[in-house]
Amino acid sequence: MAELKYKRTLLKISGESLKGDKEHGYDAEAVRSIVKRVKEALDMGAQIALVVGAGNIWRGLAGSQGGMDRVTADHMGMLATVMNALCLKDAFTSAGIPCHVHAASDLTPFAPRFDRDKALAQLDKGELVIFAAGTGCPYFTTDTTAALRALEIKAQALLKATKVNGIYTADPKKDPSAERFEELSFREALARKLKVMDSSAFSLCEDNDLHIIVFDFAEEGALCKVLSGDFSVGTVVH
Repeated sequence: MAELKYKRTLLKISGESLKGDKEHGYDAEAVRSIVKRVKEALDMGAQIALVVGAGNIWRGLAGSQGGMDRVTADHMGMLATVMNALCLKDAFTSAGIPCHVHAASDLTPFAPRFDRDKALAQLDKGELVIFAAGTGCPYFTTDTTAALRALEIKAQALLKATKVNGIYTADPKKDPSAERFEELSFREALARKLKVMDSSAFSLCEDNDLHIIVFDFAEEGALCKVLSGDFSVGTVVH
């Protein structure tokens, strides 16, 4: 078993990763794939907390751009992340993985309000924790939620699951000459105007020296490699 470089991490996945090839909603095989990859990491002894987006159901910013009040649109997005968290909790529980959802607001009976002490105790026992409902405030993305919760649980790194194996000088799917970075400093990422995460999330990570690792979650074994310090499947920003 490979030695862990990062014992406790927060994994940020997109809502789109739950829908597979469908236009929206959930795809059972896509959800099972997420469970399989996370279980492999837990079996290594990793402690993982999870934040999931809501793009498979609703995007608050898109709603506001369509004329909806931004606060209302963001509240709908927060609720959509709770739906995704419950979907994942069900899938992880079915796979025999103890899983707990913590919401930014009290959503009893669907999910209890975020309790840092309980979350830390659950992580220490090797159980999975999912943070839902964003930060509880509008105008903040799930990227910012991920950065905030990662700091609160004293995670050693924030892992951002994407569809490409790291950060490039340009979109590798559009520009074949784009070069991939294995490592970057926060300052270099800013100077090059690389869109690693939204500005609020990036600032939180930079100010608190929290590593950001962008990697291809769909690649077999990629999550375990990142946790072991193998950045051939991604890029680390520190």
